[in-house]
Amino acid sequence: MPPRIRPLSGRRSAILCVLDVGTSKVVCLIARLNPTEPQDAMRGRTHRCRILGIGHQRSRGMKAGAVVDMDEAESAIRLAVDAAERMAGVQVESVIVNISGGRLGSQLYNAKVAVAGRAVGEADTHRVLEACTSRSANSGKAVLHSLPTGFSLDGTHGIRDPKDMLGEELGVDMHVVACEWAAARNLMLAVERCHLSIEAMVATPYASGLSALVDDEAELGTALIDMGGGTTTVGVFAGGRLSHVDAFALGGNHVTTDIARGLNTRLADAERLKTLYGACLAAPSDERETIAVAPVGEDGEAPSHLPKSQLVRIIRPRVEEILEMVRDRLKHAGFPAHEGRRLVLTGGACQLPGMAEAAKRIISGQVRIGRPLGIQGLPESAKSPAFSAAVGLLVYPQIAAIEHFRPRSAGSPQATGTDGYIARVGRWLKESF
Repeated sequence: MPPRIRPLSGRRSAILCVLDVGTSKVVCLIARLNPTEPQDAMRGRTHRCRILGIGHQRSRGMKAGAVVDMDEAESAIRLAVDAAERMAGVQVESVIVNISGGRLGSQLYNAKVAVAGRAVGEADTHRVLEACTSRSANSGKAVLHSLPTGFSLDGTHGIRDPKDMLGEELGVDMHVVACEWAAARNLMLAVERCHLSIEAMVATPYASGLSALVDDEAELGTALIDMGGGTTTVGVFAGGRLSHVDAFALGGNHVTTDIARGLNTRLADAERLKTLYGACLAAPSDERETIAVAPVGEDGEAPSHLPKSQLVRIIRPRVEEILEMVRDRLKHAGFPAHEGRRLVLTGGACQLPGMAEAAKRIISGQVRIGRPLGIQGLPESAKSPAFSAAVGLLVYPQIAAIEHFRPRSAGSPQATGTDGYIARVGRWLKESF
C-alpha cells in the first residue's frame, strides 16, 4: 500500500516539499504553510501557502507517466530537488509525489452495518468505513485514495454526517482511486534512490482539481481535464468531492511527434514550432503566414518555408482525438455531455490556442483554462496550467483527513516521516556487510 500522510494540524505551521514527476517535466516545490482563519481560506484549505523554493527540470526516463529508465528518472528528480533546496535554503527529507500512469482509475464500493435503532456513534461510522475499505483493499491494485462520498440510513441517501441520527442500518458509498502496483512501486523507487522518503502519493487529476477549481465548481459538478505531455487524466468533482478518475496515454508529446513526422523535422524543432506557432483551430491568415522548418539531416541545410495552415492541419486531428477520447470515456462512466456541464482544462498541453473552443465543440459545456489558485510566491512562469498538479500537492495534506484507510498492522513499516528511510538504511547495511 502506498504511504499515507498524517493530516496537517490546522494550528501548526509546516514546511512541505512536493514533487511533480511528469512525462515532459519534473517540478519540485518547497513551501511554508501557515494556519489561516477558515473564512479566509478556499474550501478545505486550512493554511496559506508561500513558495520558498522551486526546481524545474526536463523529465527523463519517463513515458506515459511511468518510469521506463530508472537511472535517468533518478537524475532528473535529483536536479529538480537540488535546485529547489538551494533556492529555499532547506534540506529536504520527504516529499509528496503525484502519479498519472499505471492505468489510473476509479472503483465504487459500498457496505452496510446494523445499528439496531439506536443513535449512530463514531464507532458505527468507523465500523462501516472499515467494512467498505476491506473490500477495496482486495482489488490487487495500489490504492491511492479512499474517499467516502456519502452515507445512507434506512434508505435515506446523501447523508454527509450520520452521527446521532437514528436508524436500523447504516451504509456508506466509497470512491477508491487506484493504479497498477508496478507503476507505483517504480516511481517510489526512483524517488527513494534520491535518499528521499515519500509521505503520500496523489492521483494527478485530484491534485490538479485541488489547485485549479474554485469552490462552486467542485460543489456543482465539474470535469477537470489535465492534459500532460504523455498522459491525459480526467477528474470529475461533484458535491465538493472527487467522484471519478480516468487516464489514458495520449498527450502533448504525441502532437510534437506528429509535427516531427509530418514536417520531417527534429523533435526539438517540432516542439518549438508547436509552442510558437501551433493552434487547434485554423485562422484566415494561416495560408498567408509562413514558418521556417529546419529539415532532419545535415547541419547548414537551408530551412524550408511552409504555410502555417499546414502545421495546424497536423495538430488538429490529434487534439480532436484526445478530446473525443475524453468525451467517450466520460459518457461510458455515466457522465454524458450536456450544455450545462463545466469543463476546466489544465496541464501544459492545454495551452495551445483554440483548445478551449475545440473542447467546447467536441465535449460541450462551459469551458475555461484552469491555473493554480491561492498560492503566494509563485514566479510568473509557474502561474501557468502546467503547474496546477504541483501546486495541488501542497493543498492535499490540508484535506487528507477526509480519506479513510485501514490501519497498518503493528509489524508493517511506517510510511511517513523518517521511519521508512531508517528502515531502508538498515536493510542496506544488512545486505552490504
